[in-house]
Amino acid sequence: MTSRRLGVKTPALIAPLLVGLYGLLRLVDGLDGEHGPGLAWNLGHALFLVGFVLFGVVTVGLRRLVPVTTGRGRLLANTATAAGLFGAACFLWVILGDLFADLDGAAPLPEPLESVGPLAFQLGLLTLLVMLVAAEPRLLPAWSPLLVLLGFVLFAADLDLLPIGALLLMAGLAPVARARI
Repeated sequence: MTSRRLGVKTPALIAPLLVGLYGLLRLVDGLDGEHGPGLAWNLGHALFLVGFVLFGVVTVGLRRLVPVTTGRGRLLANTATAAGLFGAACFLWVILGDLFADLDGAAPLPEPLESVGPLAFQLGLLTLLVMLVAAEPRLLPAWSPLLVLLGFVLFAADLDLLPIGALLLMAGLAPVARARI
């Protein structure tokens, strides 16, 4: 077992679990018809925050696992990593703003980044997963990035589907935790 593998295995499962728990707490928080400050809101956002810190760890860990043999491959892997980390940072900015209204009032995430950030995170993570599928020998099954993509689609379709989407992310990232790479 290499130390590189240890760095991504556990976060690959815990990050989507925390996002799923956030999604469940978001549903509980919304039972009164409103989403807003309160125990479920704050606890859910704290879990969401830690989940996205771990997604940053997963992104870096996936980059370390991607075998690159050409300059173009290295450039693609590094660009995907940068995009994933940039997107995760945008998520963290918004989550912190949701947790701390004064922070959101003083330094809101610029509007263009509200859509670019999540897309950058998703494309970065998916690119790294696809590179692991395309590696010779194949390091992940082809269905792994497909399940992650489906989870992202559910997130975009309806935030109430966060728990189901998170389960799909966990299933898609499970091979990373089990991989012998």
